[in-house]
Amino acid sequence: MESRKTRLNLPAGMETSLRLDTPAAALSPVKTSSPSKTTYSDRFIPCRSSSRLQNFALGEMASPAKEGGNEVYSRLLMAELLGQDATPNSPSGQPNPISPNKNLFRFKTDHSTPSSLFSGAASASEGCALGEVSTPPKAPRKIPKTPHKVLDAPSLQDDFYLNLVDWSSQNTLAVGLSSCVYLWSASTSKVTKLCNLGPRDSVCGVQWTREGSYLAIGTSLGEVQIWDGARGKRIRSMRGHQTRAGVLAWSSCVLSSGSRDKNILQHDLRVSSDYVSKFVGHRSEVCGLKWSHDDRELASGGNDNQLLIWSQHSQQQPVHRLSEHTAAVKAIAWSPHRHGLLASGGGTADRCIRFWNTKNGTQLNSVDTGSQVCNLAWGKNVNELVSTHGYSQNQIMVWKYPSLAKVATLTGHTLRVLYLAVSPDGQTIVTGAGDETLRFWNVFPSIKGGTPVRDMTGWSLGRTHIR
Repeated sequence: MESRKTRLNLPAGMETSLRLDTPAAALSPVKTSSPSKTTYSDRFIPCRSSSRLQNFALGEMASPAKEGGNEVYSRLLMAELLGQDATPNSPSGQPNPISPNKNLFRFKTDHSTPSSLFSGAASASEGCALGEVSTPPKAPRKIPKTPHKVLDAPSLQDDFYLNLVDWSSQNTLAVGLSSCVYLWSASTSKVTKLCNLGPRDSVCGVQWTREGSYLAIGTSLGEVQIWDGARGKRIRSMRGHQTRAGVLAWSSCVLSSGSRDKNILQHDLRVSSDYVSKFVGHRSEVCGLKWSHDDRELASGGNDNQLLIWSQHSQQQPVHRLSEHTAAVKAIAWSPHRHGLLASGGGTADRCIRFWNTKNGTQLNSVDTGSQVCNLAWGKNVNELVSTHGYSQNQIMVWKYPSLAKVATLTGHTLRVLYLAVSPDGQTIVTGAGDETLRFWNVFPSIKGGTPVRDMTGWSLGRTHIR
């Protein structure tokens, strides 16, 4: 019988010295599950048991005994991942060597290795995809629903057109009660009577200078007085209005006063005359007045439902006449966070807070508050807005800007919340109403990255009197 030829090309004479006893099965073709195709391969296939795939459970797929109807889905999934002919189990009932024992899409802690700092976080959500683990959402800021201090303020007037409360940068609160003005120190809770206008006159408006040293007082007789708060002395008195001056606004050494006589007077303390200019544009009482933070624009609101924007360089006519409000405009506030952004609020028939771009006079947004808007103030430390209201809910509301989402709604006053002022550190507001109370609320956070210094020795949770 003819000997079988070797498959190697060897030199002559070497075949006798080098004998190849290779089994025939070793050189036979490697057959796959497909009978129509023969594949020869020298590719190295690693052992999957050493690649720690046991941490990713692919073998816990549904079986007919466990999941019933999921058998078809499991077979399709395994076929897509592991090959066309892969099946969950071999005919003998043993796990298929092509498939690992665990589910590839479920992470499990490897107990064979020492635990790490992150093992607890992973095992806490066993059975969930790793990408679904996220940082828990930040808890919303909590605002106390009750005031932390209440002051009784007898004879605090229930008049929408007056402005009888203001908080100075030196932490002193000025309150107009009938014909008198009282000063309350937030540091010591000491109360001082600044002045008494007499039986024929009454206080209609108070406003501190930005430095907090001097207080302007508007009276029912149309007079505007300037007082030194520290010394308790009147510096000067200026006339010009025909009737009550209920709203005041400072711009450096210039004081603007609005009156029921429909006019806005500009009083310059550096000159001897009572006033240096007059803004004429409203057709009814001026009840809202605020200078922008850069002192370039003056916003005025009136009982004629008009919001006017004046420029310090153009005193004859307003730059913009905004007529979207349908009720008196008393509440006015300039944003300290964005130049040219103004918020205004309308009275009972309007109930809306409107936001304006004063550069071009366009309305940016509006929100219906459900009640008469009496006052507005922006947060100094955060881009939020607080509003106080009258008919019919008498509420205090805090809004996020620009989303206008409600942060909090505070109640407690039994009459219209007509007066509002913000503390020097920007965290506390004081509100006043015709129920003859002043209430102090913590509504705004502190400055980011720092803790404000505030003397709380004079603060108490008790109820006290301002006079």
